[in-house]
Amino acid sequence: MRRFSDFLGIHDVLSGKYTRLGRIIPPAPSKNIIGSTKVKMSPQQTEPGAPRNAEWVETRRAALQRYVNRTAQHPVLRVDLDFINFLESDQELPRAVNTATLSGAGVMRLFNKVGETVNKITYKMDESDPWFDEKITEVENLDANLQKLHSALKSLVNTRKELSALTGLVAKSAAMLSTCEEHTGLSRALSNLADVEEKIELLRSEQANSDFFIMAEFVKDYIDLFSAVKSVFHERVKVFQNWQHAQLQLSKRRENRGRYELANRTDKLEQAQQEVEEVLNNIYIYTVVHKIIGVLI
Repeated sequence: MRRFSDFLGIHDVLSGKYTRLGRIIPPAPSKNIIGSTKVKMSPQQTEPGAPRNAEWVETRRAALQRYVNRTAQHPVLRVDLDFINFLESDQELPRAVNTATLSGAGVMRLFNKVGETVNKITYKMDESDPWFDEKITEVENLDANLQKLHSALKSLVNTRKELSALTGLVAKSAAMLSTCEEHTGLSRALSNLADVEEKIELLRSEQANSDFFIMAEFVKDYIDLFSAVKSVFHERVKVFQNWQHAQLQLSKRRENRGRYELANRTDKLEQAQQEVEEVLNNIYIYTVVHKIIGVLI
């Protein structure tokens, strides 16, 4: 048995391992604070079959299943030992308290995410790469269009649900009229009308559920996936900026080493040489990671 926080925990583990290397990690389902609070505080929470509970639980279950399936289809993540242990271990995982939305750590995590989002928006892009600029623009446009599509689909689902509820009221009204009507033929006709309206209500309810789970939720998943793509783009920008900073540090370290050589400061020369080698090693790492991210995306 896995808690919702366990899914968020394994996602954080995989993101920490692979996002900085340019891997696009399937996004975990977002935690609906309002929805979960309503279910926990609702007087119907003691009734497992209550409509609100059933709808909320089914939505979360489907989202978690899609997340696990996408992660299991990833060629790198599916062989990760942490993910395999998450799927196959019968032991209960340690409680991931840092993923609790209303905990202190959860609030700090929320502020950190807001800060990261602001950094992504305000990051200065010094790299001149036409291909990279084109991909950023393409992803931004696709994301904006999907946001509009998702809003339209949510409106469609809500309209279908309202129409289904109104059809149910018509069915109940027709059934009540049929019991009150003294004319046998008219009473039978009203009863038949009530049966037809009940079938239409069920059909419209099924259409609303299909639109929600097959269309709206999948579009939302792709919107979250574009957020993961943007995170990888952001990692490339950070690596490039770190590489630029390391280049400046290398120039300073070499200048210091040159001054020590001219002054014949042998006591400082060895340390200066180590600092130069350390910066050179960092530059090599940043260069390799930058190329890897460029290939993967």
